Amino acid sequence: MIFKVLYQESPTEVPVRERTESLFLEAASEREARKKLADRKINIEYIHPLDEAQLEYEKRSEDFKVEDL
Repeated sequence: MIFKVLYQESPTEVPVRERTESLFLEAASEREARKKLADRKINIEYIHPLDEAQLEYEKRSEDFKVEDL
């Protein structure tokens, strides 16, 4: 399953919408996705599983790239 992860670069700052970044990640569950990202120094706001329609929409973006972790 592909997950969209919304995060802030700095784990010590208060989340600000304008500075929210996103990445895409393949994992079996949200728990596994969090484990894969545990070594990164980021503040995870939300992990969202993408269904087929959402995934197709995201694939149209030029910034779409699934992280290889």
